[in-house]
Amino acid sequence: SQKRYTFNYQRMKAMNDGKQMRSDWWLPICQGPERLRENGEKVHPTQKPESLLERVILSSSNVGDVVLDPFFGTGTTGAVAKRYGRRWIGIEQDEGYIRAAEERLRETKAEPKLGALDSVEETRNLPRVQFKLLVAAGMVAPGQQIYFGLKRRAVATVLEDGQIDLQGVQGSIHSIGARVMDQPACNGWDHWMVEEAPGKLTSIDVLRARYRESGRLG
Repeated sequence: SQKRYTFNYQRMKAMNDGKQMRSDWWLPICQGPERLRENGEKVHPTQKPESLLERVILSSSNVGDVVLDPFFGTGTTGAVAKRYGRRWIGIEQDEGYIRAAEERLRETKAEPKLGALDSVEETRNLPRVQFKLLVAAGMVAPGQQIYFGLKRRAVATVLEDGQIDLQGVQGSIHSIGARVMDQPACNGWDHWMVEEAPGKLTSIDVLRARYRESGRLG
């Protein structure tokens, strides 16, 4: 019989630097500008990070599909679904959360350029980028500090060969990230940040996307 579910295996590999993605994900909690606040207080105590819903939605749906969230909260599922060209249905009873979700969704724009992740062939052939290429291109400089998570849980120094140094221990962004988390593995692209402007942290995964878009891979 025909399967009744969607699982985009190749797409998940492309999102994980060409490697099979683990079933346990380590992602930063929702913080910074993404966290919805009202009068300085969190609108929702357990607002989920958009990076989590991106993985869920991209792995289990395609453009035009309908995504259902029966506990909609402040609309993270709907915002990510809209950005990636999905339709969505949200169910929520708290009026405060509903107002926050409506405002958030009004401000969320669909981003067609993200559609490359919705083609299995395109994701299978998505150029692999190593951190050392960003260093060689000058997007991250040798000697520059990078930070683990928005709370700067750890600070490492970038080396000329694309490795990083954390208190005298050298390795890849992945191995050093795993050391920080005290876990067997870590996708460093998800956690390490650079400070592009005072107080403004940007994920190195964003830099990787810019590198791909620059056409430097030919």
